[in-house]
Amino acid sequence: MFFKHVYDESLAQASYLIGCQAKGEAIVIDAQRDVDVYLDIAKKNNLRITHVAETHIHADFLSGSRELAAITGATLFLSDEGGDDWQYQFDHQGLRDGDKIKVGNLTLEVLHTPGHTPESISFLLTDHPATDAPVMVFTGDFVFVGDIGRPDLLEKAAGIVGTQEKGAQQMYQSVQRFTELGDYIQVWPGHGAGSACGKALGAVPSTTVGYEKIRNWAFQFASDEKAFVDYLLDGQPEPPTYFAMMKHLNKVDRPLLLEVPKHPKLTKEQFVAAYDKGLPVIDTRNKVDFAKGFIRGSINIQNNKSFSTWMGWQLNYQEQFILIAEEEQIEDLTRKLMRIGMDNMYGYITDVGEVEMALDTADIIDRDTFKTYLNREDVQLIDVRGASEYASGHIIGAEHVFVGTLQNHLDQISREKQVVIHCQAGDRSAIAYSILRKHGFENVKNYSGGMKDWKDAGEQTVV
Repeated sequence: MFFKHVYDESLAQASYLIGCQAKGEAIVIDAQRDVDVYLDIAKKNNLRITHVAETHIHADFLSGSRELAAITGATLFLSDEGGDDWQYQFDHQGLRDGDKIKVGNLTLEVLHTPGHTPESISFLLTDHPATDAPVMVFTGDFVFVGDIGRPDLLEKAAGIVGTQEKGAQQMYQSVQRFTELGDYIQVWPGHGAGSACGKALGAVPSTTVGYEKIRNWAFQFASDEKAFVDYLLDGQPEPPTYFAMMKHLNKVDRPLLLEVPKHPKLTKEQFVAAYDKGLPVIDTRNKVDFAKGFIRGSINIQNNKSFSTWMGWQLNYQEQFILIAEEEQIEDLTRKLMRIGMDNMYGYITDVGEVEMALDTADIIDRDTFKTYLNREDVQLIDVRGASEYASGHIIGAEHVFVGTLQNHLDQISREKQVVIHCQAGDRSAIAYSILRKHGFENVKNYSGGMKDWKDAGEQTVV
């Protein structure tokens, strides 16, 4: 058996290529949209991708399963579980609980494991030349390392009212079924630490059924469904706004993108013309460089592991946008964007100086200066972290406005008072600062050190 774990750090998303080397056949599970990675792996290992499968209708990334099937001619295997509202709206081979997929000398048995979504399935793999007992299970967004999938996304992100309680109850039943699997079976989940699809995902890529039964909180409620449901629904992070679009695009018959697109480098004249028309400008530079000089109205979303997630929070799928990034970073950024279906890049520039526009600077303050603004009637202190972070401990007097939804809550920010913002360690407050400046808030200061600097100094917080 050939096995390859493909991991996208930008979305903490895992996909898998599993092959039978004797027969030269392979299956890819939960493919990312830039599918050339799987084509390269298969070619280097003398394998043909004959099967493509998904564990569920994904919300956090745009699946590349259809692109991969179109390029390779592989059969597309997708869940037909979950009822009429959870059916894929394009041609595929439907799967139900107990069905089996043959890939050379390998067998993948379908387990219906609803909870995260009604149609979610897992794949239990048996490598017959080695043993007739299953050796791996691919759980998608069902069981993670140290956590399980969240059932609230359909309600919070996609607006499907009344689904989170039912989903949590279904998850409880799925967890009970999971405990019946052999302790030795390897568990390969769809996400790792950093994903918004759970609240406490582990950092290691895989686990075993036995280890999760001991360590994972979800397996400690064997006879208390209500306590399980309450714990599962409590404290989940805010789902990015783009999740609703992913749910839609992964379900419907959309246009396919069969290669990584090339975007133009804009001339000064092209940039200025687009800028004057109001196209959003995203500056992907480091927050320190951005603070030293940025184009007025641009938003600072750094090119790091969270780039695509914050792009999904801040932009919609109808408008074009411009990137500011180094030439050698454009392909990486393009891949990150296409993985969430954000294909409307108008173009890019590589240097804020080349367009010959006056640059603004950010007002960054240190902890001692920050202290001078506490307990003042003429100051509004804003904590832009997530709700659960704020609830677990914040600076006295700080109001909470989450950076992801800040553009929808600008009415909560004072235009008369001095506004001072912070987050955990400066990345999110850099986004928030640039958003506020874009919308005409000039009297803003950014305590970039944030809660990390505050706590490291032993300063007081409240719950």
